[in-house]
Amino acid sequence: MQSTRDYTLTSDKYTLSTAPNRLGWLVPSNPSDSIETLREQFLEQGYLWLRGILDREKVLKFRERYFSTMQHSGLLKEGAPVVDGIYSNGDVSQSTLNKAKAELVRSSAYESFCLSDEIWQFYEQLLGDAVYLHKRKLIRHVAPQTTIATGAHYDLVYLRGGTDSVCSSWIPIGDIPVEMGGLVYLENSHHIGREMEAEFSHKSAELPRDEQISAYNKFMDKTGWLTKDLPALADRTDSRWLMANYEAGDMVIHGAYTIHASTNNVDPQGRLRLSTDIRYQRLREEIDVRWNNHWSLDDML
Repeated sequence: MQSTRDYTLTSDKYTLSTAPNRLGWLVPSNPSDSIETLREQFLEQGYLWLRGILDREKVLKFRERYFSTMQHSGLLKEGAPVVDGIYSNGDVSQSTLNKAKAELVRSSAYESFCLSDEIWQFYEQLLGDAVYLHKRKLIRHVAPQTTIATGAHYDLVYLRGGTDSVCSSWIPIGDIPVEMGGLVYLENSHHIGREMEAEFSHKSAELPRDEQISAYNKFMDKTGWLTKDLPALADRTDSRWLMANYEAGDMVIHGAYTIHASTNNVDPQGRLRLSTDIRYQRLREEIDVRWNNHWSLDDML
């Protein structure tokens, strides 16, 4: 494993410290280990980085399909293999992109990808019951050499209308080495997130129900994020941001309280980072009804 000092990570306009006590590596998990071992790791860490749980070729095939639907938008570099997802760095039609993405999230191909046997069967074992895939699912690409990054947050902020045992899967659709800006996790933050949510719940106790479950009530940031300043959050919590070199076929899962964020895509090859976020829970537990519709640009979640 390389030293964290070999990397310069930025998120938005902030540079993450390379000090060993502020930056580290995710611990990989073997999907072939017993479910008891994996469940214990999940409870201890707040996440599982499941290396190679999905078929690599299937993931790359879906990557190619995604970018094929975007070709008429000007997003991709002409002449480069579609599966590589090389950014054109030119004029891109955002309306064409939005239309193509809205169609793709409703497609059977995407639904089938998110319902891969390896995924739902793993969750049935982990949760010990029949499982439900939330209809609202996110897929996003991020261009290189931009400052687009997701701020620090925990997912329950957006899912307060259902169970807090909901699990999120973050799936890299293609290889996402550190320089492409994948997810980073605040170490041991599932405990911190739980404490933060208890505080927010206490403050919001007198609000109407719809405001209590909102990620944007008066006690929250307008984005639902905790902060964009990842280094300051690591200092405040005396913790480390954990990074990884993800590969097509990997899946990371995390609990509702685990704090995570993304870093900037600075890939020198000009590749677009592509990933999807999907959520599973026990079928018998309360489901946040706001997630019973397909993703849309204006759904405010």
